[in-house]
Amino acid sequence: MDRIIRTITSDGSLMAAAIDSTELVYTAQRLHKLTKTSCAALGRLLTGASLMGAMLKEKQATLTLKVAGEGPLGNLLALSDSRGYVRGYVDHPEVELPPKPNGKLDVGGAVGHNGRLAVIRDFGTGEPYSGQVELVSGEIAEDLTSYYAQSEQTPTVCALGVLVDKQEGSALLAGGMLIQALPGAEDSALDQLEKNVAKLDSVTTMLAKGLSPEDMCALALDGFRVEKLDEFKVGYACNCSKERFSRVLLTLPGEDLETLPVNEKGLVETVCQYCNRSYMFSKEEIQELVENSRKKGK
Repeated sequence: MDRIIRTITSDGSLMAAAIDSTELVYTAQRLHKLTKTSCAALGRLLTGASLMGAMLKEKQATLTLKVAGEGPLGNLLALSDSRGYVRGYVDHPEVELPPKPNGKLDVGGAVGHNGRLAVIRDFGTGEPYSGQVELVSGEIAEDLTSYYAQSEQTPTVCALGVLVDKQEGSALLAGGMLIQALPGAEDSALDQLEKNVAKLDSVTTMLAKGLSPEDMCALALDGFRVEKLDEFKVGYACNCSKERFSRVLLTLPGEDLETLPVNEKGLVETVCQYCNRSYMFSKEEIQELVENSRKKGK
């Protein structure tokens, strides 16, 4: 099971969170049949969403990250609950691009350098809070850093990484870090943080060296007294069910329900976009939904 660790400096000036998201990214790759490039892109977004979701204080709160870029991947979406469990999808998981001249995967080219990042927090108590920013690079981490700077005026360092096997294409390692200056942080603390961040290896390099999320936070906050806030076990989790799909179908007018396409067995098939699980509805079940829909005046 993957996990998130959150720490804070004893003087309350800086917060650092780190995640090993290897298993959840591998799960997403398997479910969506992701290529190397689409795995790196969606994996980074899922990792960032898990880190940000775990920062929500309300138990029923959710966080959604949506990237709408001009690249061939189309839209990417990741949704996290307040425990850091995530699910997501990409419009075109089959997209693969040649690596960049430095050998790294061209995530920015696949996502698109132009477009928008939307961050939606739903606390379950009213209208969700939503903020949007223009994409900086399409590399995901830089775009999340830009969001915090522009929409929340919070100095933030975000690092996300997904390492895939160059031959097989499978996800090998994935993780991320989110480091923020808290209100009242002095310039000396920010200067020290800047020096620390400049010396950090990439997230996947640190994981490959055997560093734990605790180790990564300790390196980021080197020179400070650090306290552990909490720890979360996280993973890829979808809450779909046939009942949920029934409720979605019930929003359709009765005449539309009656004309839904059927497969060779005469069943209406619905597929979850987050986990690709299929749910079948018989003619009798669809007719019952039609009757319920008409009772509601749809």
